[in-house]
Amino acid sequence: MAEEAISEPQQSSASGSTQHFLRDVIFHGKFRALSPEESTSCCHGLFFQDGQRRVDYILTYPVRKSGGGRSSRQSDHSLTENFASRTLGQSKQVQGATTVADVEMGCLGEPLNSQEDLKTFRREEFEKNLKEMGLELEKDEEAMIPGLGFVKIHAPWNVLCREAELMKLKMPTKKVYEVKQSSNVMKKISSLVNKVLEPLHPNVEEHHSKNIKHLSHSFSREKQHLFDLSDKENFFDSKTRSSIVFEILKRTKCKTKFSMGITSLLGSGVYSAAYPLHDGAIEEESAEPNDRKLLYEEWANYSVFYKYQPIGLVRKYFGEKIGLYFAWLGLYTQMLIPASLVGVIVFLYGCATVDDNIPSMEICDPKNNITMCPLCDRVCSYWKLSTACGTARASHLFDNPATVFFSIFMALWAAMFMEHWKRRQMRLNHEWDLTGFEEEEDHPRAEYEFRVMQKSLKKEIKSPQKMEKLTCRDRFPAYMTNIVMMLLMIGVTFAIVFGVILYRISTKAALYMSSSPTTRSHIQLTVKTTAAIINLVVILILDEVYGAVARWLTVLEAPKTEKNFEERLIFKTFILKFVNAFTPIIYIAFFRGRLVGRPGRYLYVFESYRMEECSDGSCLMELCIQLSITMLGKQLIQNNLFEIGVPKLKKLIRYIRSEQGAFQEEERQKKLRRYETDHFLEPFGGLTPEYMEMIIQFGFVTLFVASFPLAPLFALLNNIIEIRLDAKKFVAELRRPVAARAKDIGIWYDILRGVAKVAVIINAFVISFTSDFIPRMVYQYMYSPDGSLHGFVNHTLSYFNVSHFEHGKETMDPMPYGYPIEVCRYKDYREPPWSLTPYEISKEFWAVLAVRLAFVIVFQNVVMLMNDIVDWLIPDIPKDISQQIHKEKILLVELFMRQEQGMINILERGGSSSIKETYRRSNNNNNSTTKEQLNGTKQF
Repeated sequence: MAEEAISEPQQSSASGSTQHFLRDVIFHGKFRALSPEESTSCCHGLFFQDGQRRVDYILTYPVRKSGGGRSSRQSDHSLTENFASRTLGQSKQVQGATTVADVEMGCLGEPLNSQEDLKTFRREEFEKNLKEMGLELEKDEEAMIPGLGFVKIHAPWNVLCREAELMKLKMPTKKVYEVKQSSNVMKKISSLVNKVLEPLHPNVEEHHSKNIKHLSHSFSREKQHLFDLSDKENFFDSKTRSSIVFEILKRTKCKTKFSMGITSLLGSGVYSAAYPLHDGAIEEESAEPNDRKLLYEEWANYSVFYKYQPIGLVRKYFGEKIGLYFAWLGLYTQMLIPASLVGVIVFLYGCATVDDNIPSMEICDPKNNITMCPLCDRVCSYWKLSTACGTARASHLFDNPATVFFSIFMALWAAMFMEHWKRRQMRLNHEWDLTGFEEEEDHPRAEYEFRVMQKSLKKEIKSPQKMEKLTCRDRFPAYMTNIVMMLLMIGVTFAIVFGVILYRISTKAALYMSSSPTTRSHIQLTVKTTAAIINLVVILILDEVYGAVARWLTVLEAPKTEKNFEERLIFKTFILKFVNAFTPIIYIAFFRGRLVGRPGRYLYVFESYRMEECSDGSCLMELCIQLSITMLGKQLIQNNLFEIGVPKLKKLIRYIRSEQGAFQEEERQKKLRRYETDHFLEPFGGLTPEYMEMIIQFGFVTLFVASFPLAPLFALLNNIIEIRLDAKKFVAELRRPVAARAKDIGIWYDILRGVAKVAVIINAFVISFTSDFIPRMVYQYMYSPDGSLHGFVNHTLSYFNVSHFEHGKETMDPMPYGYPIEVCRYKDYREPPWSLTPYEISKEFWAVLAVRLAFVIVFQNVVMLMNDIVDWLIPDIPKDISQQIHKEKILLVELFMRQEQGMINILERGGSSSIKETYRRSNNNNNSTTKEQLNGTKQF
């Protein structure tokens, strides 16, 4: 017999085995044969052997190859009895036996025959406790995957009702009400818009506007008559059933004192995996219609990239937490459309006005025979400013008056996005019946429990009921390790950036020594591009390293709950990855070209490497190159190729390790059942990586958008692919996650707000200090004789007498143009060599610096004020949602009042004592519920 039903406690006798067999074929007391449809569902692995009970959850465990079938199970059962007969309080070591520290069993040194026997004992005890909780189990140790056994779990109706009441799940009642419609004019406009946008909606029923809505209420077994229970099989959908079973698995303990449930058993290897099942196949032509297949066709498909996401169906299948992520990602992508359009317009404006830009025209004019000082010592020679014509013209595409407007626009865009998301989030909370939902305290994590057990056993607590807690003193070494490692990782990032700086300096000097004219003419472009690519490669590698380091540091802290663990992990990962991605960009934007010194008194590193300066006098173009290569590289390589290739590679490795590689793919898929097929899928690792890559992208879009107005466009193109890529990964590549309820995106919203506020400051500094916007304005309105920019280039260049070069630092080619050079120019505001204070900072420098600082202050405060105005003008809760919430609470109060009045009428006509007792309990519950509803109504 391939499968063994264990819905009742196992018996060691033959009669017990017979009872198990009969229970598999007898359902609700009736002996019956399986219908063809039930047999097909059973073979597909979605139901128990009886074809009636649905598989709500799967546990997998290793099976010893030496034994199998009934004989091995009977030996395991005898082993269980032997373990149960032992004294679990024994803590002394026995001579000649292997000592195992079993903190979960409450023993510090109990002799065991083997670790596998201990795992079998724990597994059987845990499954026995699950049956006591009301779950029904069925084993399959003869699956097609060698060395692996499966435990199928089914939650019967009474267990579902009990847990739904404990979890306070809101379920739709029989009561329906009509959603208030707008005026006739607005209704016609809305109907016209829906017809125009009809091709953009997915082919699912949910996108049609519904005028009728079911009133929802927390499920109660005493009020089952309020809910539509005509179809009990589908009243709780598969997502809800699996979440209920998972809650029981977390709560059920293998031992009363030293276990926390399924998480600790998974961590210790008692079970190898635990997961709910997908609804069915997706790619087969003959596959029965199911939500998974519908999602695959209408959501996880690149051919429908232009359509809206079926967010309601995503939430129905994966739960609210994942639904909120894709809703947020969809809204973020939609909001990128206007930002991309404005960015393209700004870029096109720069292209249209490049020929009218006076500073670039002066640089490109060969008549302006301006000789510039060498860019490096010895090997570099003097150069003409006109050779930087191409760079100057390209810089104008990103450094023009429109970029200031675009920076202000993007700051307001970020504020609008945050406000729009809050309203969208509130609307989804209402549609998904999450209003009033409060997250309950989660169960302690396995690692936390393990640390507490170790602490308790070390102190040899006499009272077995007393459990210690981890204090700050216990965590102090972990906290110190976190601080030291975080600083060390940030120091590694700075060191690598410094190494790239040395690479640019040395490479530039080496290329200047080349005898090839072609090489010498493309030195700047070669050095900039290769350095940016090196930075990209380092960023990609360190991203993976920093992610692992952040997780390791968080595990050391041993946070108590999963929520605390996730928040601390997110914070560490964000800090490390943010510093890793933006440190090279920040250096180019704010430090490069400002730590150079001046001719005759340059600054050196290690007494031989002269600090680099911007070749054409402006680092904005180099900032644009670095930003574009880093952003596009991370999106194409890390976010797309890695997400596609890595899951497929891991899936292939699991096939090979499971000794299934000899079979052809099609034959394997036909033979494997659903729970076996899902075992080969990648385990769900959480939403942190998905959010993280979008937050980093949000930083690229907002932080330095003044230097790269095309960033929103590239982000939009990436996200159109990213949505379908993530959708396909969730539907086809990952095991089905356990549905988790959530009313918001948590700590990610705070990070977004922080990035948006920092973006305002950084863009102000980029415009003020990196670009030439402020020097141009100061010259035009303070120093220009005719109020134009004619003469601006000459005004920003200082003079240097070449005879004042330090000995040994002068160029080896003093006559590159056939005549001796006496004076060269460099970009700075300094007094000429013939003045009374040669090479001292001039008054123009202080005038420009004052205006720059004033611009930063004014820009920051004005934009922040405008953001606050936007926040104040746009309410967080849409008016129609607020009215519907108010209406629903009133309707709930009326519903309970009518129920109470009906019970009173029954009592007045004369009722039995049981009816009176039912009324008394119902009346107490209704009074408390009515008070809660009235209190909630007053808030609106």
